[in-house]
Amino acid sequence: MKKAEYTQRGPVPQDVIDAVDMTLPPPAAGQVLIEVLAAPINPSDVLTLTGQYGLLPPLPAIGGNEGVGRIVGLGDGVDASWNGRVVLLPVGSGTWRTHLIAESKGLVMLPDGVDVQQLSMLAINPPTALLMLSDFVTLQPGDWVIQNAANSAVGSYLIGIAKARGLRSVNIVRRESAVAAVKAAGAEIVLVDGDKLPKRVAEATGDAAIKLGIDAVGGPATDNLARCLAQGATLVNYGAMSGEPCHISPASFIFRDITLRGFWLSQWFRTATPQRRGEVFGEIGRFIATGQLRAPVQATYPLNQIKQAVAAAAAGERDGKILVLPQQ
Repeated sequence: MKKAEYTQRGPVPQDVIDAVDMTLPPPAAGQVLIEVLAAPINPSDVLTLTGQYGLLPPLPAIGGNEGVGRIVGLGDGVDASWNGRVVLLPVGSGTWRTHLIAESKGLVMLPDGVDVQQLSMLAINPPTALLMLSDFVTLQPGDWVIQNAANSAVGSYLIGIAKARGLRSVNIVRRESAVAAVKAAGAEIVLVDGDKLPKRVAEATGDAAIKLGIDAVGGPATDNLARCLAQGATLVNYGAMSGEPCHISPASFIFRDITLRGFWLSQWFRTATPQRRGEVFGEIGRFIATGQLRAPVQATYPLNQIKQAVAAAAAGERDGKILVLPQQ
């Protein structure tokens, strides 16, 4: 058994983490032993290693916040039929490891026969995309949404969920080389951010009234999206890939009644009822099982190459997710 552990944080994320041996006791009553099959490296994971994320675990810590695994051991009182089932790993449980022990209560069972690499990315990016499309503006089939960072994992899921719901999307990227991958993900309209973006968006959509904007970049890109929106629209920010605060003209607030909101999935997890969580993950699971949602994977790494995996995830100009496959 191994785990990817860090005992300090620093500016170069791959320098602070390493794969080390570990041991686990047998699962206690009500617990299960899970063999980790796949776990992604998200931007929030990299920021946690550098100390820049909004919620930091105490040290030492095991990296990784989501993933998927197979139950391979049962504690007393756990239904024998659970053995061998594929489950969603508890969010925030330190998933970059070969095995973990979890309470059986509350585990989400996943469908058999579905690509475990796709299932491993179910807990963070897909609900982020789905909730931003659901919880801020009431959208009907045929309505428009615009997002930047469309080549990100959240961006790819948002394209798929919007299409499944009959919504139309405008997808903004920061480099020409990202356009083809976003179109391959099913995007209807893909534009490169920059000069005269509102004019180009209006031409591409036939002057459609865009009710919802979704910003992951910050800096001037926030205002570029705001100027593309309809009167009274809502702009939701969930990241700052530029490293800058959101820049937005007062004119957008004063004269066009644009609302700027923030979204953080960790906050949603704290307040969502079990019923609401079940609804969200059930919808996402159905989309993945039917192939309506599929995120690109850039590369996979075994656990003993965690330094290389983190370095790849932290590097720019990727067109897919970096995954850790601990059983390789």
